[in-house]
Amino acid sequence: MEPFSLPEPGFPAEKSSSVPQKKSRVLVGVTGSVAALKLPLLIAELLKIPGLEVKVITTERAKHFYNAQEIPVTLYSDEDEWQLWKKRSDPVLHIELRRWADLMLVAPLDANTLAKLANGICDNLLTCVIRAWDLSKPLLFCPAMNTAMWEHPITAQQVEQLKGFGYTEIPCVVKKLVCGDQGRGAMAEVWTIVESVKRILEEQDLPMQS
Repeated sequence: MEPFSLPEPGFPAEKSSSVPQKKSRVLVGVTGSVAALKLPLLIAELLKIPGLEVKVITTERAKHFYNAQEIPVTLYSDEDEWQLWKKRSDPVLHIELRRWADLMLVAPLDANTLAKLANGICDNLLTCVIRAWDLSKPLLFCPAMNTAMWEHPITAQQVEQLKGFGYTEIPCVVKKLVCGDQGRGAMAEVWTIVESVKRILEEQDLPMQS
């Protein structure tokens, strides 16, 4: 599939190469957990995978935790969805992004967005992409929240609901959280996430895009 042509938002885009290269396409979603601080590192490590093209969708709250200027790929947010569509013939961004991607990774997935996804709520660009996701394609999610939130009984139900949709959990880990609590709830380490993406791409034997 040829990449769709859209006006780029006001963030740095991927550097192009004069040498044609086959690519797999990964769409990263980032939500309003403090683990969003790791977004620049996560993107940098993903871009080390040969032939991988990456785009990012951010929620508004996630923007609080990282500097957009440190993200060297195209970054989409809610305003891009609404600025793009003016009339019936215009492309719908959440559908175009769904079509573009071979794999989706949500890292971190906070408690609020977890609850939205488990219940089919789609009130922003990220949740609309996931609600429209092609279930024949892999979707990986990395929960991240305070230990007390993680241990609430509804969290396990919601995680199982997402797994029931066919999504793949990259489990959270035990560590001292930014809030000072010690326990499970921290997002998986970046290297674990990147290795999971590599493994899924290899297992799925995804068609390489030119």
